[in-house]
Order: sequence, then structure tokens, then C-alpha cells
Amino acid sequence: MRFFHHIGRNKNIMTSFSEADLILNPDGSIYHLGIRPEHIAGTVLLVGDPGRVARISRHFDQIEFKASKREFITHTGTYKGKRISAMSTGMGVDNIEIAIFELDALVNIDLEKRESREKKTSLNLVRIGTSGAIQPEIAVGSAVASEHGVGLDNLLEWYKLDQTQDQLSFCRYLQESVHLGTIPYMVKGSEKLLSSLAEGLIRGITVTSPGFYAPQGRKLRIPVKDGSFLDKIRSFEHQGHKLTNFEMETSAIYAFARLLGHEALSINAVLGNRAQKTFTQNPYETIDSIIMQVLERL
Repeated sequence: MRFFHHIGRNKNIMTSFSEADLILNPDGSIYHLGIRPEHIAGTVLLVGDPGRVARISRHFDQIEFKASKREFITHTGTYKGKRISAMSTGMGVDNIEIAIFELDALVNIDLEKRESREKKTSLNLVRIGTSGAIQPEIAVGSAVASEHGVGLDNLLEWYKLDQTQDQLSFCRYLQESVHLGTIPYMVKGSEKLLSSLAEGLIRGITVTSPGFYAPQGRKLRIPVKDGSFLDKIRSFEHQGHKLTNFEMETSAIYAFARLLGHEALSINAVLGNRAQKTFTQNPYETIDSIIMQVLERL
């Protein structure tokens, strides 16, 4: 399948932004993240859990800046001379929209003039996350580098995302096979970051779900619409491609990075295997291993 055709990013049509569209705090920082352009590095490590930011920055040679607002915690410093930011997004694609848009605004909009910068900056965005394996052969304690993210949410219904015919075919077949209410979307990760950061990792197609329970095949106290959803997801195959793991952010990171012209890669620790019904007893062992691997390779 020709999933790997690059779709060009959308060009900015609007060059100036009102106070209601681009909201700034009294100190000039961007509204939700609470940081200014000088606070962010060209490489940003994204984590869902705010507590994971410190697990990254403790390895920095020095931390030059810290900020905390809502679920968005940012630490910027250097690791072996390379300037890096670690930032938490919280869980879910809605938070990802806010985080990526505001990171982009910091580097590609003149906040004082409220105008797009003529010369655009491309950030390296690397998610270090957690996930559950869909396929039985993917071991707990391993890590998946997402070649593609497949979104089951409807957030991208609000944006114009171009996809290849093969990606559209994959998503339509997935919708039909799993009986989804909406057509999923599919976005490829950065080839540049895959080649530099993903050596030795499992490469896969990651499913981004709009929830943790029923949208990932879990059932607790209330009825679910489709009790066989997990089995359908696990057995789905299209032209030799299977789905590898569940999580809640990757597809949106890939989509907005693509639309805005940034490089993005998602690397997720496998904490559980849904087919085997197992869950790790040492989650931070795998997460910390991925953190060190990414820092060293950067």
C-alpha cells in the first residue's frame, strides 16, 4: 500500500489574528500553555502525564525554565548540549489540538504584531507515551514507534486533512469491518524522526481512541454498544497491515503536525496486552528506558 506518499502542508491564508482568536495572557504568554517563544526549544518531547515531565528533565544537564498551567507543564533545558523542551499535554486529542496549535503559534506567529511570520519554523515533536498492545505477539515491556496514527475521534472533521487514496481505502475498510459510526482518518509519522529515533523498535499502526474504556474495548458497569469491538480490531487486516496498539493522542499529533509543517513521531511503551489480558508490574521501567533512548538519539 502506498501509505508513504507525502501530503504537503496547508499554507496560511490568514496573516493577522484578533485578540479573540489568538489569546494571550497579560505577561504575553500563550493562553493555555502559559509560555513565551523564548521558553520553547526546537525539539519538544510530549507526554500525557504531567508527572512524566520531571522524569525527562531530571536527566537534563541544566533546566533553564519551568512553567505549570492546568495540565500543561513545561521544562526546557539542555541534554549533552542540545536544547530540549519536555511538555505534558494531558490525555486526549482535544488537548493535543490546543498544545500543537499553541506551540506552532509560539514559533510561527509574531505574538506582538499578531501576524504570521513569513519564514516558518518546523518543530520536532516526539511523543513518549503509553499504550496497550492489540496483537498477542507484541510483548508487554516493549515499545511501538507509530509509522501511522489512525484516529477514531471526530476532531479532524473540523479541519481539511488530505489523505492518499490508500489511506482513505484503509480507513473505509476499517469503518466497515469494525462497524464504526464515522470514518477514521490516517496520518503518517515523520520519516526523518522514524529513521533517527526508531531503530530496533516495533513499528506499527497505532489506533488513537477518543476514550479509555469502551473506545478501547473495555467494559465496566454500563453496557457498551459493541461487545465484540476488541476482537474486530484485533482481527482487522487490510493488504497485510494490522493494527498494533491503542492510545489516545498519536493521530492528532500527526495530523496537526502535518497540517502545520512540523515533524512528529510517537513512541509508546506497551504497558498491557489486550489479547493476552496482561498488564506490566513495572510501568516506569519501560517508560524510563524509552526516555533515555530518545534523549541519547536526539
